[in-house]
Amino acid sequence: MSKPDEQGLDKLREEAWDHGVVAGRGVDIAGGPIPRVSGYYGQPVVRPPVWTWEIPIYFFVGGLSGMSAPIAAAALFLHHAGVTRTAMYLCALGAVISPILLILDLGRPRLFINMLRVFKPQSAMSMGAWILVLFSMFAFPGLICLEAHHFHFFDGALDGILRALGALFICGSAFFGVLLATYTGVLIGATVIPAWFLHRTLLPIHFGIAGLGSAAGLLELLGHRIAPLHFIGFTAAGIETALGIWLLCNRHGAADRALHHGTVGWCIRIAELLSGPIAFSLRLAGQVPLAATTFMLGALLSRFGWIGAGKVSGADPEAVFASQRQQSS
Repeated sequence: MSKPDEQGLDKLREEAWDHGVVAGRGVDIAGGPIPRVSGYYGQPVVRPPVWTWEIPIYFFVGGLSGMSAPIAAAALFLHHAGVTRTAMYLCALGAVISPILLILDLGRPRLFINMLRVFKPQSAMSMGAWILVLFSMFAFPGLICLEAHHFHFFDGALDGILRALGALFICGSAFFGVLLATYTGVLIGATVIPAWFLHRTLLPIHFGIAGLGSAAGLLELLGHRIAPLHFIGFTAAGIETALGIWLLCNRHGAADRALHHGTVGWCIRIAELLSGPIAFSLRLAGQVPLAATTFMLGALLSRFGWIGAGKVSGADPEAVFASQRQQSS
């Protein structure tokens, strides 16, 4: 060992002899048996998420289809029948694709069914499975009632009852659709993964707004170029810009460095630019289709970025310890 290390050890021995305790951090001995790595001998302190590509796509599809439901409900009361029908088709499509993605991630359909055997309000994952089922139970009947009214399957009083039932189902799907779009942010925020936990307030808002802007953008791309959808897309891009600035300023040092460094950090920054300032500027310039496409691409990329950040952050012991120190201080 070097001479400075020997002097440091002598000082620590004297302090221990005089006071019975050592207040310093010790001496780092080059070539010693303890590796020079942060955390618990360089090993992960918590278990990083093992989710694969299906989950970020599920987050995106669930957010888009979920937020299509309140747009459908608003269009119904504003007498935009075409928007209502298309939005409900998006709801139904998402209600089909989302369970498939979850089952692909779980590996076996039985595991998804087992999640419905119990109802745990304290578990975000259990509540998410039930929200998805309840959303589907309202979305499909709502779409059927809409189509039956559109093609005049019934006349007179029966048609009036059908319209009332359709409105009831659409409003129910809107309620559970908002929950479906935002619960994913609650799900990953209610963990010990530092990059997720430290931004648990931001995540549900971000996922919900990203889903709303994506739903409005896709409806515009499908031909519904109306002012309310443009306003929703414009507002969503503005909020995403503000959230991106807030995330950039509200850093937590080593605890959430996965969000700001490396490949994952670049992924999140690019996603913020696409769904925030770029989409906002394109809408100002009147490039609505390009703005809608850019926003949706940013929202999808953001889901992959946040899942990737959770994996990197969970495998970083120093991030976990730094997060715990911030919570205790």
